[in-house]
Amino acid sequence: MPQTITQQFSLNYSFPVIFCCDLFRPDNPILADLLAAAGPGPHRILACLDSGVLQARPELGQQLEEYARTYAGIMELVAPVVTVPGGESCKNDPDTVPRLHHLIAQHHLCRQSFVLALGGGAVLDAVGFAAATAHRGVRLIRVPTTVLGQNDAGVGVKNSVNFGGRKNFLGTFAPPYAVINDFSFLASLPPRELRAGIVEAVKVALIKDAAFFADLHAQRRELAGFAIEAMEAMIRRCAALHITHIGSQGDPFEFGSSRPLDFGHWAAHKLEEISRGALNHGEAVTIGIGLDTLYSREIGLLQASTAETILNLLTELGLALYHPALEELDIAAALAEFREHLGGELTIPLLTAPGCLHEAHAIDAARMRDCIGQLAERHQQTIAQRQPAAHAPAAATAHASNPC
Repeated sequence: MPQTITQQFSLNYSFPVIFCCDLFRPDNPILADLLAAAGPGPHRILACLDSGVLQARPELGQQLEEYARTYAGIMELVAPVVTVPGGESCKNDPDTVPRLHHLIAQHHLCRQSFVLALGGGAVLDAVGFAAATAHRGVRLIRVPTTVLGQNDAGVGVKNSVNFGGRKNFLGTFAPPYAVINDFSFLASLPPRELRAGIVEAVKVALIKDAAFFADLHAQRRELAGFAIEAMEAMIRRCAALHITHIGSQGDPFEFGSSRPLDFGHWAAHKLEEISRGALNHGEAVTIGIGLDTLYSREIGLLQASTAETILNLLTELGLALYHPALEELDIAAALAEFREHLGGELTIPLLTAPGCLHEAHAIDAARMRDCIGQLAERHQQTIAQRQPAAHAPAAATAHASNPC
């Protein structure tokens, strides 16, 4: 007779998400205190730094090394700071993760050691994947340096790299030891990167919190100009909503089919691939939100006036709702890949109102194609309206000042 023994256990995960300024200032003990809480030191650390961040702040590597010397009894850098190419290139390069594995092995890091990942979301993804798969998991501290990293990618439990032209095909669920959001990095970000993070806040507000969406709409001019107080408040609220969703919605490792945080993402992932990186993640998500907002309206879920408010907000924030890659989008194939990536039944989050979702298990490709046509038409109208003002001065960029 067959016999079955069922293994069942549960684990509690917790990690802090800290907001601060000037993390590596010698008199700022936040990082040292985090490491001291892990037990007697010095704790051995491999520090990995985004090349784009290093270009914007060339002094950063030296600052980190000086900080380690200041707290020598608590932390020890096992090697000079490792530079990792910024952006999707690090997730596309098949040598990124093996290179980091080699360094972890070369410097004899163990499961009680630390990898410090400092950079944008792509670098956090790739370094996090390397850390999670070395020794079945070296402890990871994330220091996101972009708005997108601080309010979304950096505060979750996922790590990944791309494979075979497929975004995030290889990856792990591995909670970090800690996340430290240092607002001082915002001052060195270009407008494009700032906007890419703002759209994630719009996404989260639309699917989780009508009051937050109303706040974003009320502060759209401040956010469009990257006003520091508005940006910091937006990041804190967006990160808190992400954390609450991951911790309290019952599916942190995504075993089910419901993915509310992937609103607008079925098209966004494919647009990133089609555009070969010309669209960054936030830009692709903007278009994805535009598509799914229009589709929600087209099938009678969302009021036309609400859809218009959403689309106008994205435009007023300086975000584009169209890219030529849309014309190459194979809707059926993109939906099939999205379902395969997530697993289970196709589940596409759509809107009934800000803060209210409807989960659709089928999409009418013809009606979605009509929505693409509507975005293209809006784009042409926008171009026509802007032509007389082609030489107007650029919008103010308040982010250039030090937020701290």
